[in-house]
Amino acid sequence: MTNHLAQRVRGFGTTIFQEMTELANAHNAVNLGQGFPDFAAPDFVKAAAQAAIAADVNQYAPGNGRLRLRQAIAADTQRRAGIPVNPETDVVVTVGATEAIFAAILGLVNPGEEVILIEPVYDSYVPAVIMAGGVPRFLTLRPPHWKVDIDALAQLFTPQTRAIVLNTPHNPIGKVYSRNELQMIAELCYRHDVVAVVDEVYEYLVYDDNEHISLAGLPGMRPRTLTISSLGKTFSVTGWKVGWAVGPRELITAVFRTHQFITYSGAAPLQEAAAVALETAVANTYYADLQKAYQARRDFLVEALQAAGLRPFVPQGAYFVMADISHLGFADDRAFCRYLTTEIGVAAIPPSAFYHHAADGAGMARFAFCKSDPVLAEAAQRLRRLGKTAV
Repeated sequence: MTNHLAQRVRGFGTTIFQEMTELANAHNAVNLGQGFPDFAAPDFVKAAAQAAIAADVNQYAPGNGRLRLRQAIAADTQRRAGIPVNPETDVVVTVGATEAIFAAILGLVNPGEEVILIEPVYDSYVPAVIMAGGVPRFLTLRPPHWKVDIDALAQLFTPQTRAIVLNTPHNPIGKVYSRNELQMIAELCYRHDVVAVVDEVYEYLVYDDNEHISLAGLPGMRPRTLTISSLGKTFSVTGWKVGWAVGPRELITAVFRTHQFITYSGAAPLQEAAAVALETAVANTYYADLQKAYQARRDFLVEALQAAGLRPFVPQGAYFVMADISHLGFADDRAFCRYLTTEIGVAAIPPSAFYHHAADGAGMARFAFCKSDPVLAEAAQRLRRLGKTAV
């Protein structure tokens, strides 16, 4: 029978998130795999969505997003990062950050041009590059410190390099890029005239004494940086799929020209609620309370993993913990995660899916702590059985 799949998608399979979630559901496992919160969104955000629907904000939003939301995004960017943003020209609202990334790559990268990706890499980046006809080039970060080897990175820049994609705070390793690392990356981008696409969806989830720094705020980077974020992670509404891109007019135009033919616009009442969320979060101490709650969850899960005999790498940000499992005797991370799900009753993600050489992630597992306290407590109790039963 003829294979009707286009060549560009034949190499793609089911995402590892869907695979592990289905396995978790089949075995009634505590799902610490897929990174979605299992607790309620803030009441003030839900009330704003309900009010918008009741006010009949029900028709198409403008293609670049409702003006009130674009203004709120611009104000939030100015307050947080000190970057002036024109809401009329420098913002486009998308259906989640994943669409913003996809639209950015399609709008900026020509066939044959290279895109530098830093791995472990969120699983949508590589398909976006491939479907744009681009060529992914990889820099691999190594545990336990996940530092950027600037010499190795510099060697990846060529005359064909069009863009570099960064994720900070980083999924899955929880790395928060230091100012020094960002300055070195900025220098390479400037020297080679390369665009930076920066995924900052975990910008408010930073722990201990670490500081989130926006690459766009560094000298010379504002004209060549596209910053992407979303409402979902910060306000626990991942299903709303409200994301955005911020940058200079030229880069936003590239995103918009693709976005208009993918989705055109997202849900109007949810965009209105997103504007309310951004407008009021600082005054009601939401961000500070969120960070405190997540840091407590992080510390709890790190201790639970240690007690189970794993070797977690303490994350600086985001809501994931990578753990070393290489000493447990499993063939690889997939074997471990299947065993953990089916026999122990806790689901995790095998991070080999985040590497172009699977062996680089085969000795680790990724756990999400964006879960309620009772769920994390149940996971900790089940994980205690791991040391007694592991092969």
